[in-house]
Amino acid sequence: MIVSCPHCHTGNRIEPVRLAEAPSCGACHQPLLNGPIAGTADNFAELLRHSKVPVVVDFWATWCGPCQTFAPAFASAAEAFAGKALFVKIDTEAEQALAAQYKIRSIPTIAVFDGGNELERMAGALPSGQFKAWLMQFV
Repeated sequence: MIVSCPHCHTGNRIEPVRLAEAPSCGACHQPLLNGPIAGTADNFAELLRHSKVPVVVDFWATWCGPCQTFAPAFASAAEAFAGKALFVKIDTEAEQALAAQYKIRSIPTIAVFDGGNELERMAGALPSGQFKAWLMQFV
């Protein structure tokens, strides 16, 4: 699967089973999974299937004001919970099939998956502190 580096945005081909090995970017050598990564139709199912930690997903769109406002809180949580959860952003405009598959009706929608199963979701943006507090129940 291809995972874009959250630091330099270079695409990296990794075997799904290597997700647990904390892979690094081939270009900038930063950890690939220590920040929000882009979820796509090509990699999302594999991310869910092979992640050894909960997967926190932000379903968003570039035109959505609340999504843009929430982005720094999501990035901060990804940094704070690095190694304890995998943070994925899915652009619902670019990945309409994924948005339909997961029945996304409003954005931002945050969903938490573990073992490939959705544990919980919430619609709307939270301030960073409240978002991290909400995540504590899953990590």
